[in-house]
Amino acid sequence: MNKLDLLKTFVRVAELASFTLAGDALGLPRSTVSEHVRSLEELLGARLLLRTTRKVQVTPDGQALYERSKDLLGQMDELEGLFRQDSSALSGRLRVDMPTAIARRLVLPRLGDFLERHPLIELEISSTDRRVDLVREGFDCVLRIGALPDTPLVARSVGLFRMINCVSQGYADRFGIPRNLEELQQHRLVNYAPAFGAADALFEYCREGKDFHVSMPCSVTVNNIEAYEAACVGGLGIIQIPRLAAPYQQQRGDLIEILPEYRPTAMPVSLLYAHRRHLPQRCRVFMDWMEALLAEYGVEPKGSRDRH
Repeated sequence: MNKLDLLKTFVRVAELASFTLAGDALGLPRSTVSEHVRSLEELLGARLLLRTTRKVQVTPDGQALYERSKDLLGQMDELEGLFRQDSSALSGRLRVDMPTAIARRLVLPRLGDFLERHPLIELEISSTDRRVDLVREGFDCVLRIGALPDTPLVARSVGLFRMINCVSQGYADRFGIPRNLEELQQHRLVNYAPAFGAADALFEYCREGKDFHVSMPCSVTVNNIEAYEAACVGGLGIIQIPRLAAPYQQQRGDLIEILPEYRPTAMPVSLLYAHRRHLPQRCRVFMDWMEALLAEYGVEPKGSRDRH
């Protein structure tokens, strides 16, 4: 039995903490996944996973093997493409995550261009507004918008989203638009909160490099970006969103900018990936493609590259 196949199966089980989910990801029956892990444990003479009826947990030996296996499998990917001059020969699975709006508006309509250049790459695209666990869930890279917390991941800075304040034309026709901060109390804010009940409705703005906020009346709180914009289009209040390039701005409907002198702080855009000595070439070419695409979308280059 191919030892690399055994390692690949073990890595997926360790990341997903499930034989069933690992089988789904690999296209293998659950029985085959169990057989691979059992064979690997017999080969190494070590218990790698603790199995219960409710969960699968990595043992200390399993964790050590997992860390080494990720590097080894990454190096094998590099070796497979080392002497290929044609980038279209890049192959293998690539799992990425990004915000829903970017996947729907930007990436999926243009993905055919990437796959035409790299037809042997198998892409798995997750689109969600929650922050996935890149390592545990087995992602090769994720796109993040906003300030990054301390993380052991590598952050490739793509640039900045300049922010604007918007209302729909219908809202403006019905309620008018605020001309200054004092008039905000006569209007409504659509509140965005990843966790309900955890955030007040605040109109945020930046002046001379410092952040300020104003509490505002609010009728609706949402927890994803597409609902946030839809609430504004529906005339429910003010939102604060990235300024997109003109063709994509038009997809938002009849939104108009207000209070341009009170824009929020620009939001950083980053691609994150696990620290590996040999990052698979297919991941590098995808990130390069994404960076070029995001520049067309309205992300302004910041001038920096990768940092730890």
